[in-house]
Amino acid sequence: MADMDMLAAMGITGFGKASAKRQLDPARFDKTKRTDAKASPPTPASKDASTPGPSTSSVPTVQDAQSQNEPEYNPSDFEDDDDELDDFPISHEIVLKDHTKVVSALTLDPSGARILSGSHDYDCKLWDFGGMDSRCKPFLTWEPAGSYHIHDVKYSMDGQKFLVASGTTQARLYDRDGEEQATFVKGDPYIRDMKHTSGHVGELSSCAWNPKESNLFITASADSTIRIWDVENKRKQKSVIVVKSKERGARTKITGCAYSPDGRLISGTCLDGAVHMWQTNSNFVRPNQTVEGAHTKGTETGSVVFGVDGRTVLTRGGDNTVKLWDLRAFKKPLAVQEDLETLYPNTNATFSPDGKYVITGAASSVKGGKGKIVFLKKDSLDVVKSIETDATPVKVFWHPRINQIVAGLSNGQISVFYSPLTSSNGAKLLMNKGPPRKVTVEDMSDALAAPTIVTPGAQRFRMAWSNRDRMDPRKARRPELPVTGPGRGGRVGASATQHLVQSLVRDSSRDDDPREALLRYAQQAEEDPQWTAAWGTNPKVFAEVEQDKEDEEEKWSRK
Repeated sequence: MADMDMLAAMGITGFGKASAKRQLDPARFDKTKRTDAKASPPTPASKDASTPGPSTSSVPTVQDAQSQNEPEYNPSDFEDDDDELDDFPISHEIVLKDHTKVVSALTLDPSGARILSGSHDYDCKLWDFGGMDSRCKPFLTWEPAGSYHIHDVKYSMDGQKFLVASGTTQARLYDRDGEEQATFVKGDPYIRDMKHTSGHVGELSSCAWNPKESNLFITASADSTIRIWDVENKRKQKSVIVVKSKERGARTKITGCAYSPDGRLISGTCLDGAVHMWQTNSNFVRPNQTVEGAHTKGTETGSVVFGVDGRTVLTRGGDNTVKLWDLRAFKKPLAVQEDLETLYPNTNATFSPDGKYVITGAASSVKGGKGKIVFLKKDSLDVVKSIETDATPVKVFWHPRINQIVAGLSNGQISVFYSPLTSSNGAKLLMNKGPPRKVTVEDMSDALAAPTIVTPGAQRFRMAWSNRDRMDPRKARRPELPVTGPGRGGRVGASATQHLVQSLVRDSSRDDDPREALLRYAQQAEEDPQWTAAWGTNPKVFAEVEQDKEDEEEKWSRK
């Protein structure tokens, strides 16, 4: 210990060359700052500054993960009592552009590291904050169900798998990296009773994971059912909830479904405006709680969400309203907020992580106008704040772990709102990465100066292998040739199997004369009358033609 003090007194702090620490740009977050965002209050360090106006010290200096010089954010240091920075992380924004149509499904994994989006352009995309650069492009894009819209996507509680509900009748399960693990069975459309089918017979509208049992999830469909599935059994659902409309027991489309936080309740919203509640330990014959006419009949309720307490329920209706319900008094809503324009039926609303606010999207009342994200007080649903967006927000998601708001817009872009002071990771990781290094003249000269080693015959050998692969239809992925040639029986062309069957089984009996077909066996019957002995005693079947009849036929033929 004394030796270390002596070295420190001599100015020697260590041996070897010290590694250079990468210095980050203190103003890197200013590039993504929103223009209409409220100016940040000055930090305590800038209070003593003699120059008026905003100081650059309002943005914290972040050097390295192990640096001890980073100023910590303390709300008590600010003079005013406005805690907007704590409540709404909306001071900065980054935009993810890759979809070409409205983003109709959006979610984040539980860690906040990846975004999963689905759109009306039939694509699902996976975005990774840690792997993206300044171009903000997804690392995986695929079509889960061909030319069908994506209606809902949900991550499991552990974040290792996710569900995709599209316009088809089958839900699809994927792992974290986007590899398909299962496609669940579809039902028989000719069976009238929906309880006797093994799967859905109408398009899917929503899905949700059980928060307590990681292997169970539910799907809602237009066939008037909510089905409970087990990820280990893709051939048949575990249970079926058949929803009957109040109008003579007719079917109604299920537009949304959700689990309560404790997993004891299942909620479903219907096209006829009703909201139903079922207990998971019941037989699902009839709902335990029902509100008829919760929203206007014929409008699609975009979402139903349970509060953290498990007693409050939030619904976003297609009738331009957001309603808050209490399960203890479920007949009337606690609060209602109207005049929230809705253009897309799957527009959702959700709670903030602390449960104090409600966030939803609202469209413009003018064609071609900008949309807005509206923040509402939870108790009264009064508008607290609203921010403008480039297009209509359809899906909004406020992640509790990284404290960032992600919104999917109708123009195909995804906006990520964050605050450099109160948010963590997520979009901030992109700002911590510097721009890609440009290629310099020295790099080009080194590449040109490097010797090129050419093996005799290597190029010819490589070309031979490439030609061989090109001739292989499987490796070359050559499509099947179109059907050509003359047709037969109304069909153009034929396959090899059809030619083989036609050559083996060819019926030409309709072209034969029946009299010749019988006389063909006359000689065989005379030699071996085993089967024709009884016929021999009878007169001949074909009598001889008389001479006068033959003369008459010849005379008519001459005329």
